[in-house]
Amino acid sequence: MKSFNELNLHPALAKAITGMSFTTPTPIQAQAIPIALKRNDILACAQTGSGKTAAFAIPILSHLLEEPGSMALVLVPTRELSSQVTEVFRQLALHLPMIRVVSLIGGVSMQPQLRALSKGYHVIVATPGRLVDHLERKSATLKNLKTVTLDEADRMLDMGFAPQLKQIFRHLPEKRQTLLFSATLPNHIQDLARNLLVKPERITIGAVSSAVPTIQQASKHVGQTEKNNTILDEINGREGSILIFGRTQRRVDRLARYLESYGVDTGRIHGGRTQGQRNRALEEFKTEKTRVLVATDIAARGIDIDHVAHVINYDLPQVPEDYIHRIGRTARAGRKGEALSLISPEEKPLWKEIEKLLKTKPGTVVQARQAFQPAQ
Repeated sequence: MKSFNELNLHPALAKAITGMSFTTPTPIQAQAIPIALKRNDILACAQTGSGKTAAFAIPILSHLLEEPGSMALVLVPTRELSSQVTEVFRQLALHLPMIRVVSLIGGVSMQPQLRALSKGYHVIVATPGRLVDHLERKSATLKNLKTVTLDEADRMLDMGFAPQLKQIFRHLPEKRQTLLFSATLPNHIQDLARNLLVKPERITIGAVSSAVPTIQQASKHVGQTEKNNTILDEINGREGSILIFGRTQRRVDRLARYLESYGVDTGRIHGGRTQGQRNRALEEFKTEKTRVLVATDIAARGIDIDHVAHVINYDLPQVPEDYIHRIGRTARAGRKGEALSLISPEEKPLWKEIEKLLKTKPGTVVQARQAFQPAQ
């Protein structure tokens, strides 16, 4: 598949694809869309930023047009990813007013979701916990489901959603299409696939557990107490938007306040903030009102912002695969990006595990950048 025109899609869907400036399909789209249109199950491993949302959204919408009254479910690990996926569906369904897309996420009031569900729905994009809440209340039903998609399946299991997934799958029709997309394929994901998928077509885009090649990776060995000053140096020496990852909510808050004290406009996202606060921080970063966003791993999935030029790991992730998801927030949509990891002596064992996963050693930055001067 070299062009979306080869798919002979519904004219309204084809018009939306053109309006979104989709021209040449990405590798995951070129391989997955024709298979999904045939209603085959898929086990796909693709790097973050590869365009996989459209790879399952386009076939789903095509099937819904062929079978009025049917529905589809997309399960995602985070609220931010739910918002991103929902937006892609709504853009693709721009000229399809008969298709209703509903987002069900935790951390917000149930009432707007209940009202949306009561009006009818064809696509549900949900985090597992909140979907279980609606299934138990019987405010949502999956009896007409034809396709279920697990997006970022590895992250869902890493976040402990296995019990909720088990509950959800008890509500699904036995005869269905199942699409599983993951940036990595550890053993527990392959076990999940064996239990849920029927004769799946397997797709691997790029090396399993590898980063996008357009990301320039580097590391810097610093003492734990030197990290704040090093971050200031790096911000001063770089151009463009910067996404910084910290290990805990407290460390994210502390670093954000530190940067703000030096005149750096800084947003922050973590699980301890309200959904409204998280939405505002993300919107201000997306519209470049703030240049720096500090986040926990909750932001490693679901931030799809083309202009992120740099990712800095203030703290290394505890799970090596999360390193790939973090740095995958840069070099989106074919752009180039840079990723820097600050490694304290205590984190050297973690860094060795990341190098083992990558099967390579990212370059080491030796010379510090020019010192940051506080705002006058």
